[in-house]
Amino acid sequence: MSPSSRLPGDAVARGPGTARSAAPAAPITNALTIDVEDYFQVSAFAPYIRRDEWDSRVCRVERNMDRILAMLAEHRIQATFFTLGWIAERYPQLVRQIVEGGHELASHGYGHERASDLSPAAFKDDITRAKALLEDLGGVEVRGYRAPSFSIGINNLWAFDSLARAGYRYSSSIYPIRHDHYGMPDSPRFAYRVGAGLLEVPVTTVRLMKRNLPSSGGGYFRLLPYPVSRWLMRRVNTVDREPAVFYFHPWEIDPGQPRVAGVDAKSRFRHYVNIGRSEQRLHRLMQDFRWGRMDRIFLPGAAAASA
Repeated sequence: MSPSSRLPGDAVARGPGTARSAAPAAPITNALTIDVEDYFQVSAFAPYIRRDEWDSRVCRVERNMDRILAMLAEHRIQATFFTLGWIAERYPQLVRQIVEGGHELASHGYGHERASDLSPAAFKDDITRAKALLEDLGGVEVRGYRAPSFSIGINNLWAFDSLARAGYRYSSSIYPIRHDHYGMPDSPRFAYRVGAGLLEVPVTTVRLMKRNLPSSGGGYFRLLPYPVSRWLMRRVNTVDREPAVFYFHPWEIDPGQPRVAGVDAKSRFRHYVNIGRSEQRLHRLMQDFRWGRMDRIFLPGAAAASA
């Protein structure tokens, strides 16, 4: 795959109700997504926590997922859960709870290994293993994939072909910003085709002063005052007339999680900043916008197929 065949100039794919129009616009449904992983699995902690230590760590994903699912039920929202195979294998009831709640079950790979660190063969094994496991546990088709740490970029665009061959329908693996760990700032900001049968749906940015600014969750949502995050998302809906893609993690609502020792100052700040305020902010976010599942927003016919 060559970059020029996949990047600007490709046809933009829009979800239902997102076409621009001179008539008064209907409210846009945004995609609410959760990356189901635990605090000790984040890429920033990889230098401090060996993979073979994961099973010995106190796992808190169950209690945090219970709170998230209850929050979504309270606001009558169905979301997309990009779920690690490692988590699903150890907590199969979480997979069943996601499906039973009417949410979309999607893949975050198996072991939270960055796609950019894997060979094509290892990446294929990871995404096929995760998809098969999730489908077996959930009893539903897994259509979507998100690379850990948004780790598909200019140097591994071959990953899109692997995803299409593995049977995925869409990816949400590119963040069109400049960042020290990830990012592809020259890629399209909104959904676009990356090959036959596969759609890339980047997480959302706002274009200001000739730069893409993050406006889709994660640490930025915890760092920025809530009114700023709300303004950024509303701008995408009202100016770009596009659905936003927002993401967060279960550990981001968990101020009681064990602190990881020896972490450098930057990673410590990024991980722990305003964790105690996240849940309240998420409640406000769920009230202030209309939300739905990725597949039903971006894949034609998915709403009927998953009803």
